[in-house]
Amino acid sequence: MADQSKGSRIRATGKRRKPPTGRRRAVTATAWVAGGLVLAGGSGLGYLYFKLNGNIQGVDINAQLGTDRPDDVDNGSMDILVLGSDSRAGDNSKYGTDEGSARSDTAMIVHVYEGHKKAAVVSVPRDTLVDRPECTDGNGDDVRGESRAMFNTAYQVGGPACAVKTVEKMSGIRMDHYMEVDFSGFQEIIDELGGVKITTNKAIKDTKSRLDLEPGTHTLDGEQALALVRTRKTVGDGSDLGRIQLQQAFIKALIQQVKGVGLLTSPDKLFGLADSATKAITPDSELDSVEALAGFARGLKELGADDVNMITLPVQYDQVDPNRVRPLEKQSQQVWKALAADKPIPASATEGAAEGQAADVVQ
Repeated sequence: MADQSKGSRIRATGKRRKPPTGRRRAVTATAWVAGGLVLAGGSGLGYLYFKLNGNIQGVDINAQLGTDRPDDVDNGSMDILVLGSDSRAGDNSKYGTDEGSARSDTAMIVHVYEGHKKAAVVSVPRDTLVDRPECTDGNGDDVRGESRAMFNTAYQVGGPACAVKTVEKMSGIRMDHYMEVDFSGFQEIIDELGGVKITTNKAIKDTKSRLDLEPGTHTLDGEQALALVRTRKTVGDGSDLGRIQLQQAFIKALIQQVKGVGLLTSPDKLFGLADSATKAITPDSELDSVEALAGFARGLKELGADDVNMITLPVQYDQVDPNRVRPLEKQSQQVWKALAADKPIPASATEGAAEGQAADVVQ
């Protein structure tokens, strides 16, 4: 799997090991973090290999998706839906009370270009109004479609498969892989890394996320990093669009941090990170083993922070409900057509789109 292609996709065999539980914080850099760290499994260290393999709990969603999907175009590129849910059950209850079924808190579509030396990431705001398609949930029950549904309800009503189907319907692009990240597990990964260095150009004081940072350079531990990607009301215009900008800035810093850590020179550090990472993620059934994740990592090893172009899906505030956003049709189609053709996203695709006004807060 060192050089993934469209021929590598979510398979129809195997079974779902367990329903995903806990808060899933979708941080796209986990594709780099988790994949790179499980290279320890390739050393043949017996017990360590089986321990890491036992950590991975995959989810088989292909049978639920059926055949009504975009064509699988084999052009050397790869598309991954990286998703998080806002469940606050179990170990994650300390971050708030669960208000019902989990919803996808953050969604990012990662497109890795042919040659795997460049990538594009498209963040989809959770409150984006979409036409959610009919789908089948993890219990095999049919879920009705809905017009003007919030994007994050797809995961709530139908789980991972419905989220993937919704993304494929809106983009016209087949997802080759799916990955979730656990809320608490994300924090442990950052701590195992020794923190992530970021620079704040403005003070961030958020009582809800409990983040308190003065302007300057900081090395964030896991708790602070988690607070940063949750911060919303006190940055930019207080919208989810602003929070996405913070998340994207943090992901860039995280990728750079992972690339700069000498993992292979420290077996103990490598195993600690691998152990945390394999517990933190829920991948699709094609990535639910150490070997598969190691191959996935090798396919991404050339990517650095400067090689990843990150944008937010072009949206505007809805005229009927200003608390929601809807895709700008022309600009969104520019995004999807570019990625489908394995081309760079044109700058014109984001012209006229609503912004969160937090882009200059963190670098």
